[in-house]
Amino acid sequence: MKNPTTTHTSTNTDYPLYLHKVPDRDRVRYSNPWDSLERASHRPKPDVPVELSIRITARAPHELSRTTLCVMDLLLSGDLLRLRSEEVADTLHISPTTLRRRLRADGTNYQSILDHIRRHRCTLMLEKRWLPGKCVAWELGYAEVNSFYRAFRRWTGHNYSDLKQLYI
Repeated sequence: MKNPTTTHTSTNTDYPLYLHKVPDRDRVRYSNPWDSLERASHRPKPDVPVELSIRITARAPHELSRTTLCVMDLLLSGDLLRLRSEEVADTLHISPTTLRRRLRADGTNYQSILDHIRRHRCTLMLEKRWLPGKCVAWELGYAEVNSFYRAFRRWTGHNYSDLKQLYI
């Protein structure tokens, strides 16, 4: 039985919540619909370290496309275990084929960027203190520790176990 003292001030109460009208006052009104696209194109490019950009593509960040810079930025800050090229393309709202084409236009590819970002993040992690190989491999997105050990040997020319001797 309904309570007769309860009054409904809104006319939306008869409808489910997902059908309620959203107030227009919070929306930005554009006189021309193309203005919203123009504003979106003025977003600043991601801030990628210059030395990393040069190491990956042999070009400065201002010479690279927004797509390449966004991929680098996502990989620098994201979870490398879960960021595959398909997820990165989806985040950028482009197809994986378009991502590959745009990276190729900048003279690089996803795997090369990923490898350099892993090396960069490994260096940053190990500058502070020594960590077990399993922890570093997990942070860098390697499915197996041995894959990380091979990559570390390729990057430095030394085994990861040799690094432990430097910290002890």
